[in-house]
Amino acid sequence: MVNHEVVNDQFIVQVANENHLRLAETICKEMEQSAKARGTGIAKRSPIYVMEKMLEGKAIIATTLSGEWVGFCYVETWDHGKFVANSGLIVHPEHRKSGIATRIKGKAFELSRTRFPEAKIIGLTTSLAVMKINSDLGYQPVTLSELPADEAFWKGCQTCVNYDILSRTNRKHCLCTGMLYDPEEHKKAERNEKWNFLKESKLYERWMRLKERILLRLHLHDRQRKPERELEAVH
Repeated sequence: MVNHEVVNDQFIVQVANENHLRLAETICKEMEQSAKARGTGIAKRSPIYVMEKMLEGKAIIATTLSGEWVGFCYVETWDHGKFVANSGLIVHPEHRKSGIATRIKGKAFELSRTRFPEAKIIGLTTSLAVMKINSDLGYQPVTLSELPADEAFWKGCQTCVNYDILSRTNRKHCLCTGMLYDPEEHKKAERNEKWNFLKESKLYERWMRLKERILLRLHLHDRQRKPERELEAVH
């Protein structure tokens, strides 16, 4: 069962419920602090929003055996259930590199496949670690145009520090990489070789560094030109 607790000698990973509402504010604060520390995108979410996901049974939480928060992820649906996103993955700093992120994402993936078996599962991330996890689950990297056209989906990016890049390029480019799991395509792909993230990760690292340099350089150039245009308008 999806709502079954997954327990080992350290952590409990389960579908969040009303007993976890008290942790919502702490989770949101860590999301914001992590985004600031990394300088890359984690869209902000309010404690109320996180609580709603918990009450809807659309969130995965990891805790210690004593009930302290360890990690979190939630599920969103778009385009009338055609797309599902496992979003907002966050792990407490003290528990990073423990393998708990993989378990949380796996549980969120299981929840998504059970509740929305026909939906395409999507993700946007700047993290190579998350890309590795997604790849192991069967995701493939895709262009941003293959993600939902739903305005509400992209509105969720507005609180990200990189939103300006996304909007200026008409949603064609961003520091994030889009990833997608297509149930239908996956059935076909099972007969073929799975995309090997470890084999391609070095190439992807180089590509992401290049993309970041180019997009940030364009962003800086545009900001420098803006005051010049304003001065020209004054004259």
